[in-house]
Amino acid sequence: MKELLAGAHMSIAGGMHKAFERGKRVRCKTIQIFLKNSNQWKAKPLTEEARILFQKSMRESDIHPVLAHAGYLINLASPDRSLYEKSLRAFVEELRRANFLGVPYLVLHPGAHVGEGAESGIARVANALTCALDQVEPPVMVLLENTAGQGSSLGSRFEEFASILERIGNPGRVGFCLDTCHAFAAGYDIRTADGYEKTMREFDRLIGIEKILAFHVNDSSKDLGCRVDRHCHIGKGFLGLQAFRLLVNDARFAAVPKILETPKGKDLQEDRRNLATLRSLLDSKFRIRSSKPNRR
Repeated sequence: MKELLAGAHMSIAGGMHKAFERGKRVRCKTIQIFLKNSNQWKAKPLTEEARILFQKSMRESDIHPVLAHAGYLINLASPDRSLYEKSLRAFVEELRRANFLGVPYLVLHPGAHVGEGAESGIARVANALTCALDQVEPPVMVLLENTAGQGSSLGSRFEEFASILERIGNPGRVGFCLDTCHAFAAGYDIRTADGYEKTMREFDRLIGIEKILAFHVNDSSKDLGCRVDRHCHIGKGFLGLQAFRLLVNDARFAAVPKILETPKGKDLQEDRRNLATLRSLLDSKFRIRSSKPNRR
């Protein structure tokens, strides 16, 4: 196995292209960014100069692929018509910004049904994704991210993702980003080889393991099945090192980017340490026991 395709979420403060400088400083091979302020609806239009700087910095840094994470205000499962339509417009704009910059993946939380029920929320998410992808041309793809299951958030169970995927008009442009902390908090125990492979078999049976196009690699400060989203440093939480050893040595995901979203300060030393920890777990003699795909 070659060098680990791992990196971290990087700030875009001072310009989108600055994310590559920060990533290079801590030896990222891939990064994730926001395309605008994640807690605001509006954003300044991206200029041609910003695009040129971004793409030049990407080439010179040799950091790729770049993932973008959609803003936190977007809720495509909302039963509130005004919020739903506002979310859809914002999401379409983010897809267009990703295409403009040359970012291939936009990570999205499915949203929350706010008490209206999972089935209604799933239908709204699928409809919104179909509508958005009809409006925005390839190559940008949507990566739905699994959730911890707090409140009425959708996406904590793989069955919900399967149901969303079945209803999307263009499923080929939708993949998945699997967050280790969220999966664990939702009740998927990936701390042992058996538990890890059971989880991957279940994803493969319901959706197809080839649809996992990114990972968020985060330890959890809360225990299994807590349904609480609390990230912590690699090996310092309830997941422990073995879960990450299993993941980084799984040849099926060697070419799939692994992104840290762990706490950090301005000097980024925490990212440097977490990436070093992940790399230390690589072992050419380590083997993942995997079964043949079990499709529906």
